[in-house]
Amino acid sequence: MKKIILSSAFAFATMALFSFNNPTTTKAVETFTVTAQKSRVDFTGSKKSDFHTGSIPVKSGSVQVNGGKLVGGSFVVDVAGMKITDEAGEKLAGHLSSADFFDVAKFGEATFNISAVKYTTADKATLTGSVTIKGFTKEISFEAIIRSADEKGFFAEAFFPIDRTLFGINYGVGAIDTQVQLAVHIYATK
Repeated sequence: MKKIILSSAFAFATMALFSFNNPTTTKAVETFTVTAQKSRVDFTGSKKSDFHTGSIPVKSGSVQVNGGKLVGGSFVVDVAGMKITDEAGEKLAGHLSSADFFDVAKFGEATFNISAVKYTTADKATLTGSVTIKGFTKEISFEAIIRSADEKGFFAEAFFPIDRTLFGINYGVGAIDTQVQLAVHIYATK
């Protein structure tokens, strides 16, 4: 009889415990639209005796956020709108637009689609995704700093190198570094 009473008391206590727990709520994924006027990709390319800087505008995109955390996104970059920000100016921009480099007459845009986001700290995450440049699609990973992802908007930055030869951009290998340094700045709002 003691066993039955003890078993009943345990079962009752367990039911009471679970009945007073708050139900688990799942927040809906929110989509933020990239603010193209504020977002951009800055780059630095180096050669043996010099370096050049420039920027490429972000044309469009969106990011998905759940509970204040980035969970996905995709971006279109306007390679045809590239600007050189040093003294080489239009001459270099023309060469980078040619078939030697980006061939913007055929490939005026580049894309990035996030396939995975893994947070390493509260505001840093490793992003993995596919990049398409000049008709070549490759998977890359890099660390991003998620500065804000709340009702006021989304802002993130990333600073990393990318190997241009992965995308068929082989002009000047040996004289021009194959690693291009990128600084990506993405702003988005609901």
